[in-house]
Amino acid sequence: MVRSSCGEATPGMWRREAGTAMRRAPALPEGTAAPFAIVAGFHVPPVPTEWAPHAHAMHELVWVRGGTLTSRVGDRVFTVFEGCGLWMPAGVVHGGRATAGAKFHDAFFAPDRTPFAFGEPKAIEMTPLLQSLLTHLSRGDLDTEARARAESVVFDVIQPSERQVALRLPGDTRIDAIAEALLDDPGDSRSLEEWARSLGISDRTITRAFRHTTGLSFARWRQMLRVHRALMLLSDGFDVMTVSDTLGYAQPSSFIAAFRRVMGTTPGAFFDTTAGDPGDVRNPVSGVPDS
Repeated sequence: MVRSSCGEATPGMWRREAGTAMRRAPALPEGTAAPFAIVAGFHVPPVPTEWAPHAHAMHELVWVRGGTLTSRVGDRVFTVFEGCGLWMPAGVVHGGRATAGAKFHDAFFAPDRTPFAFGEPKAIEMTPLLQSLLTHLSRGDLDTEARARAESVVFDVIQPSERQVALRLPGDTRIDAIAEALLDDPGDSRSLEEWARSLGISDRTITRAFRHTTGLSFARWRQMLRVHRALMLLSDGFDVMTVSDTLGYAQPSSFIAAFRRVMGTTPGAFFDTTAGDPGDVRNPVSGVPDS
């Protein structure tokens, strides 16, 4: 089996890859102090990069091309992939990790000049128009009037995504060991009964604890977690067979069926769609209650 990772485990995040570069808070783009509402920029980390927990005085919107970004915010883990961005309100503490080679984009919004407010982290639909506008605003040669026109259109078109890509962590001492083990190795296929014996509690207690803290059954939570991890691995170029094996599925068809149940489409169709039009895919990867 090809394991998903081989480095040091970090609480509430995927296992850190070998060779990961550790960073403090990302530096704000040049020009942040100028009287602009939006300051945008991008860079390409040559190796897997992790940012320690931090907060900004400005709102932040991050998105990636050619890789993925994972962010931990409180009891939630967000997976950001091509076509989807993550809005982080000013003052919210968060950590993040980008895969090697991901083209990492960020835009900072001055709170006193932003005519809307998302009060919590939120997935943003990164339409081609929005991406083009923010790339345009990363230029250093725009005059004040051109920048103001572009900023006003950004404010008109920025919208939350229908895919709110958050996985809620339990935060319950009775079952935290299960969550941490599965974050470390999503391919761990131990059953509910096996976990109950290992922890010395009843499987009914585990079931109730997962539903109370995450809104999901244990099986559904693990399935959601595996899809989050699959998005990262597939974005990194791993084939379906390798991803299926890494995530503990007996055969690729079982993985494809599980992915379809969550995303509403197959892995191949999903990535073809996001590569062609980031706004097409509408099925959420979120911690919503299952039936």
